[in-house]
Amino acid sequence: MDEIVWAKEREEMVTLIRQRGVRTPAVLAALTRVPRHQFVPPEYQTYAYGDHPLPIGYGQTISQPYIVALMTEALHLQPGARVLEIGTGSGYQAAILAEMGMDVYSVEKIPELHAQAQRVLERLGYRVHLRLGDGYAGWEDYAPYDGIIVTAAPVEVPPALVAQLALNGYLVIPVGPRSSYQTLWQIRKTTEGLEYRDLGGVAFVPLVPVLGGSG
Repeated sequence: MDEIVWAKEREEMVTLIRQRGVRTPAVLAALTRVPRHQFVPPEYQTYAYGDHPLPIGYGQTISQPYIVALMTEALHLQPGARVLEIGTGSGYQAAILAEMGMDVYSVEKIPELHAQAQRVLERLGYRVHLRLGDGYAGWEDYAPYDGIIVTAAPVEVPPALVAQLALNGYLVIPVGPRSSYQTLWQIRKTTEGLEYRDLGGVAFVPLVPVLGGSG
């Protein structure tokens, strides 16, 4: 398909996401501009703008567009904010954040996905700091982060991510069992502790420490 067709499909995708309640202009604009079909395997490009997840190999998926939009909106970020993503995957979520003008740091534990995302992001001109490593431990070198987004589900919130979140920053993370549905939480760090907001039920691949453990 040519770019005109892709652009039309993106607009239809964003219309659906807006109808489902995501209204932040910067989020919708980024979804309109980022070519999602470039972040999925060739055999799935035809389905790239449907509102559903797609396989990207190695047992991982690219999240459905609505969930990407919902999680991004829940971060409440302004351009220039420093944001940490756990689970680079295909690189699509990182591209959305970069398109919005964020300073993006992203960690991926699967070498092949890390390398693939790096190639696609560079080819499309998105400047994202990528790291191959254990996302469960975050990326302490550049903390604190104004926002942290986690695209895989631990069974509990990793303490390292809370520690690396800036005061008044938001952590958006699915939490729950590895073989079932999870709850998507928006967690705000305040001087009085953590404030939790339930954003609904979701289904994500598990987030586990590289060396194993409870997560």
